[in-house]
Order: sequence, then structure tokens, then C-alpha cells
Amino acid sequence: MAYYAEYHQSDRLTTDLDLMVDAGINVIRVGESVWSSWEPSDGRFELDWMARILDEAHARRIRVILGTPTYAVPPWLQTAYPEIAGERKTGERIAWGARQEVDYSHPAFRFHAERVIRRIIDRYASHPAVIGYQVDNEPGLELLHNHGVFAGFVRSLREQYGDVETLNREWGLTYWSHRIDDWSELWRPDGNTFPQYDLAWRRYQAAVTADFITWQAEIVREYARDDQFVTTCLQYPRRGVDDRTVFETLDVTSGNPYYGMQDRLDTSLELDQLNYWTTTGVAGLFRQADRLYSSKQARYLVTETNAQAIDGSASNFPPYPGQLRQAAFAFVSRGAALLEYWHWHSLPYGAETYWGGVLPHSLIPGRVYDEVSGIGAQLKAIGGAFDGYTPDADVAVLWSNSSRYALQFMPPLEKNNEPDDESYERIVDAFHRGIVDAGRQARILHVEQARALGGSRLAAQFPVLVAAGLYITTDEDLAMMRDYAAAGGHLILGPRTAYADDEARARVEVAPAGLAEAAGVRYEEFSNLESPLAIQPERNSVIPVNAKGTLWADGLVPAGARSRAAYVHPRFQDFSSVTTNAHGLGQITTIGTVPDPAFAASICDLAVETDRPTPFGRVGLPLTVTSGTTGAARFWFIFNWGWAPQRITVATPVTDAVAGIDIPAETDVELGAWDVRVFRTEQGEVH
Repeated sequence: MAYYAEYHQSDRLTTDLDLMVDAGINVIRVGESVWSSWEPSDGRFELDWMARILDEAHARRIRVILGTPTYAVPPWLQTAYPEIAGERKTGERIAWGARQEVDYSHPAFRFHAERVIRRIIDRYASHPAVIGYQVDNEPGLELLHNHGVFAGFVRSLREQYGDVETLNREWGLTYWSHRIDDWSELWRPDGNTFPQYDLAWRRYQAAVTADFITWQAEIVREYARDDQFVTTCLQYPRRGVDDRTVFETLDVTSGNPYYGMQDRLDTSLELDQLNYWTTTGVAGLFRQADRLYSSKQARYLVTETNAQAIDGSASNFPPYPGQLRQAAFAFVSRGAALLEYWHWHSLPYGAETYWGGVLPHSLIPGRVYDEVSGIGAQLKAIGGAFDGYTPDADVAVLWSNSSRYALQFMPPLEKNNEPDDESYERIVDAFHRGIVDAGRQARILHVEQARALGGSRLAAQFPVLVAAGLYITTDEDLAMMRDYAAAGGHLILGPRTAYADDEARARVEVAPAGLAEAAGVRYEEFSNLESPLAIQPERNSVIPVNAKGTLWADGLVPAGARSRAAYVHPRFQDFSSVTTNAHGLGQITTIGTVPDPAFAASICDLAVETDRPTPFGRVGLPLTVTSGTTGAARFWFIFNWGWAPQRITVATPVTDAVAGIDIPAETDVELGAWDVRVFRTEQGEVH
């Protein structure tokens, strides 16, 4: 629970903590937002106020994650060192008055940040309530254009390329007369039009963020006990961060998945997301969970998520009864080891006045508190049974932060007649949703992680691998995908995959580059789609007759591959929309469009040859099933994403993981509106 006793207008510490105990809340996060409370003026530290919070928490067996307060710069530091302000454009400082306005690579900022970090951690590292540390909070909000950042960027280019002639060649700077004769001639990013420059710039921004977090973690570890962890919390959609590299040097992944509630979790409805940092739909919720797991391929901490309405004063969509519980178990089912809500109590002041907490503005426990208490009671009943939990996966999905950066700079898709800088997410999410809608489960893998595993190990672990929107690829990535299929895996290629190399240069070869021969298909033309195109599947296909391609069409021309579907259109009928080709022991299926939900689900049906047996058989929306193992046992989570009650029949004996009651085979199980049930079976019991 994100908890800030100092935000109250009166002393409620013991009341709050007692309510938390009653609700089953046993971890709080404190201290990361109030540098000006820790250090009210330059060099004057007030540290003792936290002692009572930690003492009272410890007395109630509530454990504490202590934060470093570096994301919210105090006014005295802003005033004394105005040059530490971040710049969104060269020379244009971000105005103070919010948070995260700072250039966290600036030496003056680092000096003062290190000083306050050392004082806080030295004071409280030995406190028995403290189990770990969160350094900073949601870094990577801004792309920093400060002089020092740009100078560091140029230094990094010199280290990478060696000389300007190499840079000129690799970036194609002959174009529009951009060749440079000296490093001092490199232009600032503000007016840049080169995708090669931008990709390098975005990667450097992510490196600056990773360096900042690693720097803090190293300081904290000088004081931390061996039994304490160090993490940060990420808002994954932020532009200045690469989650994989940030968490490489930290002990555990932590993130803040916010999601659309109310009708945005109704599987019968299609609603747009409210903003860029939330998702919409059930598949969007699961994708956030899968992304958190992907950072380290390990269980993770949810350090913030919805309690009531989130965002500003004009966005008030608190959860329907049951939805908080559904989301909690959705995260647990995909690897969450901790759930914390933002935040304990709704604030009477500040930018987040209408960002609802577990307690409303009245501070009187109500419906949300009761639902959170129910979640706490159920997790307590399950106890340590989830220790060592690994979520199941039927299909792996490749993720590429470099491709995301590149497709933000040159988006292939449009939205509202404007380039859509979420093109990457829209492409990947279409395929990920197909997995969820088809009743299967996904494992998101960073392309670097997949490359490290190699094609043969990937094929042994994941029988189906999706590479959609994988625009930026190295030659090693292409070899890994070919090797994966040759080793027996079913590779699914989606739009824009393998079109550019690691410098964001369009590959000068037949598309899909490096994969055309193995996939038995090629294309040279591609088109945006202003309206969905009907798909014409081959006879007796699992692809439904109402399937549609959206947003994009590659003009696929089979060159040995089997055409499995075409388009219904006077021109596009000349092209395949789906092809499959045998390669080695496996197959490569190429999808030339962004599939609509029914189409995407059928692609999953086409590729997954063997279904994982469940105690419930195959279920369809609004029901979804997720699962995972803890060694001897497998846990099953079945969700009803809608208002209408649902009934299922268990085909094999199961145990209700919450109630501890054995349920015999052929028993009907009820799910109410917005409900979730958790069952346990012993390994090998389900056939």
C-alpha cells in the first residue's frame, strides 16, 4: 500500500495502520515523494518523523518499502540551482510546479540527491520493519535535451562509431547534405529528421535513466542489509526508459500497471483507452501483467495500481464491485508477488485530488475498503502456496523497445488522421489479444532475452512464437527466428517485422528481410487501410468468414508457401493475407495485416496444435482461464468479465484454493458478476 501519513491534515497514523491490519494489508511503501520533508532547506535534515511510522508499522507486523525521494525536487533546490531543470527542447526549461522536472544526470542534482539518500538510508537501514528500497519513482518521463545530456550523447556516439566518417556512412548522412566533418557539427535533436539519429538518441535516453537508477541502487546497497532488496517502480509506457536494462542491476521488477475499469473490462464491448499510460480491455490488463514479468522473466511487485478512479478530475470511472478483486488475481496469475494500491487515502489537495484511494475523502472505510479487505482475506487464506509460482504460457510474444522507439518516430499507422505513435503497441496488442481471446496464455520475451536463449531452446520451451511489429532487428535476431522454426517451433510473423536493421535503416533486400526464403513468401508493396478489409480464408479454415484485416496490408506473394487467406477487395485480392511454409522441423506463418480480434484468435487456434488440459475444458468469453505452477501444484484462475452470472462444470477434481474445499468432478461451479475463482490441482491430475 502506498502510504503517506504526512499527507493527512491530522494525525491518523495508528487509525490507518489498524485499518490496514484489519484489511490484511501487510506491506506499505513510504517516503519517496517528500524530499522537502526530509530536507526542508539546504543541508538541514529532519529524519526522525519517519521513525514513528516504521515503529508503529513494525508493531503490527506491517513490513515497509522505503523510498528515496529524488523524483520530487524541493523548492529550495530548484531556486538555488535553476540549471538542474530538465529541458524538453534545447534551452527551454521545464517549469517547476509538478514533479520529475529535473535533469537527473546533472552533477548539482546528483550531489544533493546522493546526500539526502545517504542520510535517509543510513538512518533507517537497520530498522526491522524495512524489507527493501524503492529508488526514485517512475523514471523516464521526459526526453532530456539539456546540454550535459547532449554532450554525453555525442561522447557515446564517438565511443560507438569511432570517427565521423563511420557515422556518416552508417546513418546515411549524405542524404540532404547532412555529412559532418567534426563531432562538434552534430545537430541537436530538436530538428532532427533522421530515424537513425532518433533511435540512437532514444537508446541513449534510456541509458541515462538506467544509469541514474543503477547509481542510486549502488548507494543504497552500501547501507542495505543482506535480507533487503532494491528496486524502482516503472510506468512502462514512458518514453525515456527501457525496462529490461533498468532492472538488470536491481533485485526485483516493480511496476505501476493502471488499467481502464468499468465497461473497459467488459469483453462484449470495444472502448478506446483513456490515455497513453492505461490500457483498455481484459487483454490489455493481462498484457501489462505479462510485460512486468518480461523485464526479468521472474515474479514482480505491483507497487501501484487502481484503487478508485484514476487520472484527473474529469476522468471518474471507479471500479464496478468485483473488478478490483479480478485485477488483483489477474496480476497474481501472471506472476505478481506483491500488490500495492495507489493509494491509501484520497487526498484533499494537490494534483491528485481526484485520484481515488482505498479510503474516500471522508476517510471513512467504504465499499472499496471492503473489497480490498476481501482480497486481503483471500490471499491470506491461500498463504504461501504461491511461493515459487511460474505462470503458464502457450505462446511467446517478442517485445522490442528499440522497435517501439523507431515506430514512435516513424509511425506506420494512423489514428484520427494523425500518425499514431502507439503503432507498435497496436500491432503487438492485436496478436497478444488474440492469444487471450483464444483461451491461451502469453509469455512476453524481450528480443534480447530470446536471442540469448537461441532458437533451439526457444522451440523446446515455447511451441509458438509471435514476432509482430519487430521492426528493428539484428542479423542475429533473424538467425534466431530461422533457427527457432528449423528446430520445430511455429513462428508467426506480423506486419513490419524485420523491415529495418539495428540502425533503423530499411533493409535493402526482399521483405521480410532475412526470412523471405524460410517463410516462402515475399512482398514489395504495403498499404495503410482506411477501413477494415474482409478476409477470404481457404476452405475448412479455422479463420472465420467474418475475419477482417485492419490498418495495414503487406502485399504478400507466396513463393512456395501455402496461401491460407486472401483479401476481399478488387486490388488486394491479388495478395495473400496469411501464408504458412514448412521450415526445417517447424513452420513459419506470415500475417500481412493487423488482425481484428476474431482473426487474431483464429491465428492462435491455427498455430497452437495441442491445448493445455484444464479442469473446465475450453471456455469462451466472457470467461478466461489463466494458470501457473509451483512445482507440485498447478493453480487455475477463472474469471467472469461481465454482468451475467456464469456456470461451469469441473471435469476433474479440484480444490478451492481459498476455501480449501475439495470439489469432485462433474460439479457445477458458479461465477457471479465480475467474479474470479481460484482452484488448485496436483500436477498430472488434469488430463
